[in-house]
Amino acid sequence: MPQSPDYRALARQVRLDVLEMTARQGGHPTSCFSTVEILLALYFGGILRYRAKEPEWPERDRFILSKGHAAPALYAILARAGYFPLSELERFRTMDSPYHGHPKQNASLGIEVTSGSLGQGLSFGLGTVLAARLAKRDSRAYVLTGDGELQEGQVWEAAMAAGHFKADHLTAIVDYNKYQQTGPIEREMALEPLADKWRAFGWQVLEADGHDAAEVARRLEAARATSGRPQVLIAHTVKGKGVSFMEKDFAFHAKAPSGEQLEQAREELQNAYR
Repeated sequence: MPQSPDYRALARQVRLDVLEMTARQGGHPTSCFSTVEILLALYFGGILRYRAKEPEWPERDRFILSKGHAAPALYAILARAGYFPLSELERFRTMDSPYHGHPKQNASLGIEVTSGSLGQGLSFGLGTVLAARLAKRDSRAYVLTGDGELQEGQVWEAAMAAGHFKADHLTAIVDYNKYQQTGPIEREMALEPLADKWRAFGWQVLEADGHDAAEVARRLEAARATSGRPQVLIAHTVKGKGVSFMEKDFAFHAKAPSGEQLEQAREELQNAYR
């Protein structure tokens, strides 16, 4: 039986990767930190079918980072999954680098879709699974959205279409950290009753502690076993998870710490999960 991954150690390493990338070149660290355990469950929890050394394997599952501003977290995960050397993370947002501030499609690096203009990833995921259905392939698509992103109308058009076409190889994951760039979701444009909205469009709804990678993996396994309808996992997370002064502070949405704050963040992450 394969050994379970050390999610705690991996989470610490990935958050440190993100911190260093965004401290050097800017970015969205808090939006990355809330996704870490979700990405670990997908790539290290036996959920996503992929071959890092054969990245364009036709039968692979597709992961779509619809909340493209969390690109540094994806790059850190892809590097640790073996798609490219960890040293490549130093090229984040540098001249002639393929590691942009938002993902640019490059299947050879494990990046399936260009994203960052929010609200489009679920449509892409649906198209992917419908194309696989026509080609008689068994591949799945997993789409990670932000919660603020769910205020985009295109998301719900895709949700309606996925229910209509019974797209049971499509799984959406909502990073429900309760904040967007300008403040709390509840204040800016509330989403509740969120689970009922998805059910109304014909989706199976699951929920999880988004910072418990093992629980996320279990919920995604249950989603994978669903037949006849798409699935959504509402992952309850904390924006900025792992750094005390960044948690639940939307002022850090597009700002990395510097100076003494950067040193404090490093220390907190280095000592976390021990």
